[in-house]
Amino acid sequence: MIQENIKNIRAQLPENVQLVCVSKFHSEESIMQAYNAGVRDFGESRAQELLKKVVNLPKDIRWHFIGALQSNKIRQIAPFIYMIQSIENEKLLQETDRQAEKNSRKINVLLEVHIADEEQKHGFAENEIIEFFEKKKWQNFLHINFCGLMGMATFTSDNEKIRKEFSKIKEIFDKIKNIFPNPTFATLSIGMSDDFPIAVEQGSGMVRIGSKIFGNRIKN
Repeated sequence: MIQENIKNIRAQLPENVQLVCVSKFHSEESIMQAYNAGVRDFGESRAQELLKKVVNLPKDIRWHFIGALQSNKIRQIAPFIYMIQSIENEKLLQETDRQAEKNSRKINVLLEVHIADEEQKHGFAENEIIEFFEKKKWQNFLHINFCGLMGMATFTSDNEKIRKEFSKIKEIFDKIKNIFPNPTFATLSIGMSDDFPIAVEQGSGMVRIGSKIFGNRIKN
C-alpha cells in the first residue's frame, strides 16, 4: 500500500519537485517500505524519535527535521541531520551554526516563514526575513548552507486562501533570490498531504507528505 501511494504521489509531481516522506510517528517497517520504493528523504519532528530511527535504518537516508525545534535539541541531531527545515528565528540559527562547527560540517537549512493566519504556526515575518538578507546577516553563519524557505498554509478548506498564502511565500522566495544570488538558495518547501497540488501550482520545489503515503499517524 505504501509503495502504491508513493507511486500515485510521484505521478502528480513534476520532475523538479522533490518528495520528502513525513515519517514522524510511523514505524521503521513503514519507512523501509518507502525506502524500498526509492525514497531517500524522510521528515521527522521529534529529536528522540529520530535518534532511535537513525541507529536502525539505512545510512544513506537524508533526514529532514521539519517540526518546531528547541535549541537544546540541535546538539543531538547536528552530527547527522541532512537538513533542518524549521529554522524560525536567529537564535536557532546561532545554535545550529555552533553545533555544525563542533561537528566539523555544514548544515543545510530552510528558513521558516510565517504565512498562515494561525498563531500556533511559527516562522520569520516577511519583513524580518527580507531584512536578514538585505543586511547580509547570513555572513555571520559560516557553518550553514542557506538552501531556501519553508512555509505552511492555514489549515482550511478554502483553496483560494491557501493559494494566496503559497503565492505570497513564492513572492518572498523570489525576492530573496534577487538579494542573495547564491546557488544553494534554491528550495521552496511548501505543500503537504492536503494542499500539495496547490503548492506545486504556485511554484513549490519540495513537498512534505505523510498521511497520503503512510496513512493516519499514530502518536505514542
